[in-house]
Amino acid sequence: MAQGFFITGTDTEIGKTHSAVQLIRHYQAQGKRVLAMKPVASGCDILPDGRWHNDDVARLVAATGQTDLDLMNPYRFLPPVSPHIAARDAGIAISLDTICAHYQRLAADADMVLVEGAGGWLAPLSDTLDMQALAQRLALPVILVVGMRLGCINHALLTAQAIRASGCTLAGWIANRVVPNQLAYADNLATLSQRLGAPLLTLPFEAPRTAR
Repeated sequence: MAQGFFITGTDTEIGKTHSAVQLIRHYQAQGKRVLAMKPVASGCDILPDGRWHNDDVARLVAATGQTDLDLMNPYRFLPPVSPHIAARDAGIAISLDTICAHYQRLAADADMVLVEGAGGWLAPLSDTLDMQALAQRLALPVILVVGMRLGCINHALLTAQAIRASGCTLAGWIANRVVPNQLAYADNLATLSQRLGAPLLTLPFEAPRTAR
């Protein structure tokens, strides 16, 4: 059975997909067969040929070469809103059983599976489910992506506290520079390193991708 990690973040738009791609490349360089999963994606377009497109899914596909999009991304929605709202409006109930079954199929064909959540740790999937429940069900160690900007210390510490309180393992964290010149970046990094007490990967600032 493959090793797996659940990738969450302190917020949306803080670089979970960018971080996942860097991890994919890292493990591929070690000779591992790496597959990715984005169980829920909201904010999709429909291309002229009728295919659905989500930028996060597309970036993961480009990194891994996966071709079965329904397997890696069982739930996709058009509006860029919280998954529980998008699912409700589409009349769809997100099922953890379905997601776990898809994960098991991916894990049977890989050395490593990286599962990228949507939004943050407590982003709702329904009136009763959230991303935390998904990570618990998958029983995967968690990698926390921290968008390094003003306010990140509080967001990171609260999220790490919630991860550990849930019974999940905080396997490590990624300091992703989402602004080019964060004031006191080194001090923020040192504070988080000391207080989070988990392995750290730092990623440099990368200019935003141009619109499609």
